Amino acid sequence: MPIHGIGIDILHVPRLAALIERRGLSKLASRILSPVELDAFCSLTSQSENKRALAANERGPTEPIVRFLGVRWTVKEAAYKALYPLRPTWKELTYTSFDAKKGLKPELVYASLSPDTTPAKLHVSASHDGEHIVATVLVEQG
Repeated sequence: MPIHGIGIDILHVPRLAALIERRGLSKLASRILSPVELDAFCSLTSQSENKRALAANERGPTEPIVRFLGVRWTVKEAAYKALYPLRPTWKELTYTSFDAKKGLKPELVYASLSPDTTPAKLHVSASHDGEHIVATVLVEQG
C-alpha cells in the first residue's frame, strides 16, 4: 500500500501538567478523549482516587493519569501531521495501548464523522521516559 503520510510528536510532560492545572483535569479529558478513551480514563481516575484516597482537587492528578492523557495527546498530534490534509477532530481518533495479557499491540483508529473521508490504516508507536512522551504515526492510503 502507498503511504499517505507520517507524523511525529513529542511532549514535555510538565507542560501538560501545567495545562491540567489551568484548565482542570476533567475538562481537558472530555475535550481531547474519544468516548472509548474517556471510559478508560474514568476507570483509571476512579481506581487512582480509591487507591490513594485523593479528594477531587486535593493534590492534583497522579502520574499515571497525566501519562494516560499525555500519550493520547501526543499520538493524536502525530496523527494530525500524518493525516494532513485530512483534519480529524480529537474525538474521531481513538488510541488503545499495548495489552500483554490480551496479546494486543497499540492501535489507533480514525472514525471519521464525515462520510466523504476514506478510512486509512494507521500504524502507531508511542513511548515515554521520564518527562517526555514521543509518538509516531504512519498512515497508509485507503
